[in-house]
Amino acid sequence: MAPSSQKQWTVLNADKDFDGLKYDDAPVPKVGENEVLVKLHGASLNYRDLIIPKGKYPFPLNLPVVPGSDGAGEIVEVGSKVNQFKKGDKIVTLFNQLHQFGAVDAAASNSGLGGVIDGTLRQYGVFNENGVVRAPSNLNFLESSTLTCAGLTSWNALYGLKPLQPGQTVLVQGTGGVSIFALQFAKAAGATVIATTSSDAKGKKLKELGADHVINYKTQPNWGEIARGLTRDNAGVDHIIEVGGSGTLQQSFKCIKFEGVISIIGFLGGMDPKTMPGVLDTLSHICTVRGVYVGSKALMKDMVRAIEANDIHPVVDEKVFSLDKAREAYEYMWGQNHFGKLTIKIE
Repeated sequence: MAPSSQKQWTVLNADKDFDGLKYDDAPVPKVGENEVLVKLHGASLNYRDLIIPKGKYPFPLNLPVVPGSDGAGEIVEVGSKVNQFKKGDKIVTLFNQLHQFGAVDAAASNSGLGGVIDGTLRQYGVFNENGVVRAPSNLNFLESSTLTCAGLTSWNALYGLKPLQPGQTVLVQGTGGVSIFALQFAKAAGATVIATTSSDAKGKKLKELGADHVINYKTQPNWGEIARGLTRDNAGVDHIIEVGGSGTLQQSFKCIKFEGVISIIGFLGGMDPKTMPGVLDTLSHICTVRGVYVGSKALMKDMVRAIEANDIHPVVDEKVFSLDKAREAYEYMWGQNHFGKLTIKIE
C-alpha cells in the first residue's frame, strides 16, 4: 500500500524564477476507476521545466502545478476499470495526456504534464491509463524517464510526417537531448548523421555516439554549405533537427534537400525578425518546415519497440540529483553544465 503523504515540488509562481519552486509534504492522490497510481523512481528535466518558473513558457499553464513532464516508475495500484496495465508494470509518462494518436489538436495541446496537469517531481503520481506507456525492457528507470519529451519529440521529427529511410542523411544541431536522441535513432535506421556543435570536445563525444561527420559551427559559421557538400551529389540533407532559431535556420535552408523536412524543435539561439528566413524560403528550397510538439501515445509505443529492438540507451549526464535537490538540478541545467539528459532519482 502507498503511504498517505509524500514529498513533492510545486511551481507556485511563473514570475519569481526558481524562487517560485517549493518543496513540501503533500497527500498521495487517490486512484480513480480509469487511473493508475505510480511510484515514481526517476524523472528528467527539459528546457521547458526551467522557463516555466521564469515566466517564459508560451503554452498553457495551470498554477500551482507539480513540475516535470518526464517520469518513469512502477504501478502500485490500478483503478477498477483499468485494462491496459496491472500492478507491478513499469511505465513512462506521456507528455500531452490527451494526445493518443494522429495529429495533435487543441485539446491535446492543453493536457501537458508539469504545465496544466500535475507532473513528475514527486514520489507518487496518479495518471489516466491512457497517459502512460509501457517502459522499454532494456532501460532502467532513469534512462526511461528521458523518453517522454526529448525522445518522443525526436522520434516524431523523424517518423511523424515523412518517415526516415535507410541511407538518407540527418543533420542534428548541438548536444541537447532531442538532438542526441535523433542521432541514435537515425544511426539505428541506417542513416548518415551530420552533427553540428560549438566545441571540439563535444564533437568528439558526438563521434563516439556514431555521428559520421561533425562540424564546429563556431569556427565554420557557413556550416550549411559544408553540410550540403558532405551529401551525395551535393543534393542536401533529408531531415534536419532544428533547435537554434533564426541564425541556424538560415544555414538549415542552405543544406536542406529538395522535398526534405526541417523539424523546428526550439529556438535556443533566439528569434530575430531581421535574420529570420521568410515563409517563401520553403518554396525556393522546395522543402517542408514543420513545428513539432512532442508526439502521440501511438508514436511513443512505436519508439519503445525500436529502442528495445536496437538496444538503444539514452545518453544520461553523469551527475544525478536526488528529489530534494531538484532546484540545484534546475540551476545546473540552466548553467548548461550537462551533456545529454539530466535526471533526478526519486526514492
